[in-house]
Amino acid sequence: MLEKKYIRPMPKAIRAQILDLDTWVCPEQYGTRLYAYLTSMNNELVQVTVAIKNGKRKIRSVKQIVIRGVYSDNVLVRDVDYYYGCGYVVGWKTEGYARHNSERTDGKWYSVEYKYFKMSARVINPKYALRFDEFKYSCLDKYPAINAIDYLRKYLKYPTVEYLVKNGLENYISSKAILAKAQKEKAFRKWLIQNRKVLCDGFYYVKVILRAYKRGTSPEIEQRTEITYHELKNKCPEAFLAEYKSEILKLSDYLIAQKTNASSYVDYYNACVYLGMDMSLPKNRYPHEFMRWHDIRIDEYNKTKILEKERKREEFMRKFAEVAVKYLPLEYEGKTGFAIVIPRSVDDLVHEGEILNHCVGRMNYDQKMVREETLIFFVRNKTEVEKPFVTVEYSLKTHQVLQCYGYHDTKPDDKVLSFVRNKWLPFANKQVKQIQAA
Repeated sequence: MLEKKYIRPMPKAIRAQILDLDTWVCPEQYGTRLYAYLTSMNNELVQVTVAIKNGKRKIRSVKQIVIRGVYSDNVLVRDVDYYYGCGYVVGWKTEGYARHNSERTDGKWYSVEYKYFKMSARVINPKYALRFDEFKYSCLDKYPAINAIDYLRKYLKYPTVEYLVKNGLENYISSKAILAKAQKEKAFRKWLIQNRKVLCDGFYYVKVILRAYKRGTSPEIEQRTEITYHELKNKCPEAFLAEYKSEILKLSDYLIAQKTNASSYVDYYNACVYLGMDMSLPKNRYPHEFMRWHDIRIDEYNKTKILEKERKREEFMRKFAEVAVKYLPLEYEGKTGFAIVIPRSVDDLVHEGEILNHCVGRMNYDQKMVREETLIFFVRNKTEVEKPFVTVEYSLKTHQVLQCYGYHDTKPDDKVLSFVRNKWLPFANKQVKQIQAA
């Protein structure tokens, strides 16, 4: 455990080296900069993080703020705190910068848990670790360490981390899965070296590397498979994923081999299902010439949809006509010069809406009639029976007039309203009762 009594001042040579590096790294000398150096404390290798800030007259303030050891479970911190969302904040109250404070700004050292202060900073003397027998072969001097203590802790648990760093694979030492497998299997270490150039040229998912080794394929192929796999998971319906759950990697490989994508395959799959094809057959599930069969099935699907749409339209028209005939007894001719007629087809509704400039030809009034929720009737002048005049919506549930409008949703005159409410409505309700009773 690290103890405050063992803390020593920063060596002058280290301080000078850090200041020289800071001048080169940050010529504008702006903000708070962090660097680190290795030293020993009570016979333990530690990393000391140093903060630098420019004050008045461009004089730089330099101080130790974090001390972390290879074996200790605690960290010593001074004038620094961690805030969720904004990271580490260094306080400079003791240096006279009141605006740059943290909760611990009294210049005293505090002991905190190791996990909370893993600050990254450039280590200026990584070779210092090689003086310790247990780190003689750690290869820390070849690793671009910004967190030397974490690296050395990892080295103690997985000595093969040095093997990977020597071969330029330092990007992958953050993965415990890769380190554990490399530590356990010599064959895996050899495979990593054989694929070193590919792995160094790009960055691959951990699962991609492990799968490429297991399947004896290249990381590039497995990376494309993984990307296609995520595309399938993100773009495909749940029902599709449930069916292909056990062969999703096989499907990914197939899509790559066929030079296509998840969206095209889902379109092909949906078309085949709609056409009633057996998708358990390999010739349908994985056709040899995918794009050719994709185009064929999509064309068949579109033609079938058009025919189905036409069939449904014809069926809908037939039902609409049946409803019109059923309620034909509600048509009425009064002595006041008006008549009530029922539309015989959907086209009649559309024509009525277009001439009177309202929505009876739209807004699903035709579907309401087919479902026998409401009925539409046309009010006509006897002298101009074919000319749209006023439109009425009648509820079969409440036996009431729901709407009665003329051109552009205007209210008809009192003669029309009186005819509809006092003459036609009682007659219509009587007829409806007879029809429903029958």
